Amino acid sequence: MEPVPASIQRALRRAAGGETIDVDDAIALLGADGEQFDELLAIAGGVRDAGLREAGRPGVVTYSRKVFIPLTRLCQDRCHYCTFATVPHRLPSAYLELDEVLEIARQGAAQGCKEALFTLGDRPEARWPAARQWLDERGYESTLDYVRACAVAVLTETGLLPHLNPGVMTFDELQWLKPVSPSMGMMLETTATRLWSEKGGPHYGSPDKEPAVRLRVLDDAGRAGVPFTTGILIGIGENIAERADSLFAIRRTAQEYGHIQEVIIQNFRAKPDTAMRGMPDAELRELAATVAVARILMGPRARIQAPPNLIDQEFPLLLRAGIDDWGGVSPVTPDHVNPERPWPQIDNLRELSARSGFELRERLTIYPEYVRRADEGWLDPHLSAHVTALSGPDGLALEISPDPRPWRALLPVSGQATVYGDH
Repeated sequence: MEPVPASIQRALRRAAGGETIDVDDAIALLGADGEQFDELLAIAGGVRDAGLREAGRPGVVTYSRKVFIPLTRLCQDRCHYCTFATVPHRLPSAYLELDEVLEIARQGAAQGCKEALFTLGDRPEARWPAARQWLDERGYESTLDYVRACAVAVLTETGLLPHLNPGVMTFDELQWLKPVSPSMGMMLETTATRLWSEKGGPHYGSPDKEPAVRLRVLDDAGRAGVPFTTGILIGIGENIAERADSLFAIRRTAQEYGHIQEVIIQNFRAKPDTAMRGMPDAELRELAATVAVARILMGPRARIQAPPNLIDQEFPLLLRAGIDDWGGVSPVTPDHVNPERPWPQIDNLRELSARSGFELRERLTIYPEYVRRADEGWLDPHLSAHVTALSGPDGLALEISPDPRPWRALLPVSGQATVYGDH
């Protein structure tokens, strides 16, 4: 048997002792194998368990019961692994109409969903005249303007809580959307600039995938006090050092602003009809090692997620690695970003978690820690009644269905007082 590299031994010793690990340690741990891999997972699992005890929910993993609302599949970016984004002539309409949005939300409310996850391309009107024309015909200045109107309608008509993923946003836009969405998100994906700047890279030709731009969004979300979800995508061509750098970048902004409510570690899965269809999938052991390193880096109070529909049957492996959340799972809508990967049934997810010794509990789109600290500015007053109606004393979700609840702008928006239905 080959000797274990001294760098891995040193990194494991430091992690086990609760010492701060550096980039070299993280790189070493990402390459752990055999007994050292098992030791890495055990350390990460222990960090997670300590954090759950501190949070008052030992042995609890969470998920969000949600609906996917694919508001538009048009996008100005050209990611080489994406099947969600498409071109106008392949769509019946550039955007879902408001009544279509509300129909999806109502179906979710009837099934006890509490989150409406808005998934959409990034500023499609900057690339596609069809998107610009659709918005102009309906009186919207931008995609984000329409996103905001849809979020208000969902809050008012169904009581579901919007979670917005519209891509790159400015500080002002984050502030503008905060009153209609308890949480928002944007995957960092990677800090490897070469994957964006070099021809043939997975993000080449995608203006909003420049790492510096996305890092600015993470900081602006912190400055705006938005509970924010982010994460990395592994296996798209980055090396281990770049993967470690991406995790450290997330840790930096989380430590500075305290707003990163969830870190997603997502594994690349090749899709047909994409430029990267021939690339191998990220190995699940590689995913588990990255989850474990993220857990150790981010610490016990972090919430770490791996999407359950992308991991085959390796639920015990990811739980060993230190996750404490399964993300959003829908009993109504497919994963429109990964439509070939169906969601696990929630009852099955509960059983699989229990086999590894964990209780599955439902959370809201805004995590319990931020619900309980709403008076510190983490939740806009517009949304207090909507969130309070669905959350228990521990900040987790109550076992109820949402009800329609009024929403009204308290301050002028875009120069005028705007209420649902003004457009």
